[in-house]
Amino acid sequence: MIISASRRTDIPNYYSQWFLNRIKEGFAYVRNPMNARQVSKIILTPEVVDCIVFWTKNPKPMISGLDRLKDFPYYFQFTLTGYGSDIEPHIPHKKNHMIPVFQTLSEKIGGEKVIWRYDPILFTNRYSPDYHRKAFSEIAGHLRGYTKKCVVSFVDLYRKNQKNLNALQLLSLSQKELMEFVSEIASIAAANNMDIASCAETMDLSPLGIRPNHCIDPDLIEQIIGCGIRRKKDTNQRSACGCLESIDIGTYHTCQNGCLYCYANDNPRRVLQKCGMYDPDSPILCDTITEYDKITERKVGSLKTERVNGL
Repeated sequence: MIISASRRTDIPNYYSQWFLNRIKEGFAYVRNPMNARQVSKIILTPEVVDCIVFWTKNPKPMISGLDRLKDFPYYFQFTLTGYGSDIEPHIPHKKNHMIPVFQTLSEKIGGEKVIWRYDPILFTNRYSPDYHRKAFSEIAGHLRGYTKKCVVSFVDLYRKNQKNLNALQLLSLSQKELMEFVSEIASIAAANNMDIASCAETMDLSPLGIRPNHCIDPDLIEQIIGCGIRRKKDTNQRSACGCLESIDIGTYHTCQNGCLYCYANDNPRRVLQKCGMYDPDSPILCDTITEYDKITERKVGSLKTERVNGL
């Protein structure tokens, strides 16, 4: 199986000790977000975990503990944008702090295992297409040689982020303006020796050099683990998402990054309440198991098949 850690929260940034403890213990509990009394026990051992995909805006707290994952293949989806604290209030300064963190992580595990995400892209009077071009170009120049791939997407409206996004007074581009912007972004990525792909976009950007992405990427996973894997699309994601099926071990309403475009938190008060329950030794993240919960061990197994030629 593939473990997603996590689309629901920033585990490397805020809960790395919890995650490493779960690896040591060999299991984690995950509450079903659609049925609060259903809890799954997920086995976390090298025999069944084929790869771990980390999603983060700041993996620095986890870097020193990566040696404890020596028996597990993994890679990082690392979001690094040009937004300031008005959009991403709890992310350290990008140039002074986050770019060096990206470079350090890449040097430790290899650039092919650190995917740069410049997303989601939104446009306002401040964050104009020209602003994004300059920010993207500057970050790409600093990350040249530290990553092989960049993923971009445009902001989506959800119930949980609509109020924040409405307050930003988003601007819409014409189709021509949008295509010109995308073409320039693709050219900048290519000039810095990066492949570029889009995440869950319904627009066909392939004529501009941007192909659809698989964030839970079977090709990359096979490259990392040296084996073929059985491929099944994750039907729990959006129809435009091309990700391989995975199990997410995170908890909603626990990300402390505070990004205004976030779809995983609904209000700061709930986040504060959930984060107050954090216990790095608990089997479940920012939560407790009660007598009313039904715990079921999820049936999992390795997806490995034949060996990949040349690996």
